[in-house]
Amino acid sequence: MHEMSLLSDLMRKIDKVVHEHHAQRATHVTVKLGALSHISPSHFREHFDHAKIGTVAEEADLEVVALTDEQDEHAQEIYLESLEVS
Repeated sequence: MHEMSLLSDLMRKIDKVVHEHHAQRATHVTVKLGALSHISPSHFREHFDHAKIGTVAEEADLEVVALTDEQDEHAQEIYLESLEVS
């Protein structure tokens, strides 16, 4: 259930950015997974693919960057690194 909450928040952020740029949709999403975020890139991708259905990100490509530095200030986070829109 934790993943659903994270993805819901991510989808809200994506929607907000798309609308702020007066765009129609997201075309590419890059997400960083902190070393201590406790989710694998493949698991995250599965959840993202399900969460994006019916959203402005439905056709977006997803790039997942798994960070390895456990001392990084973002080590426990999952965050939107970049977003391309059209």
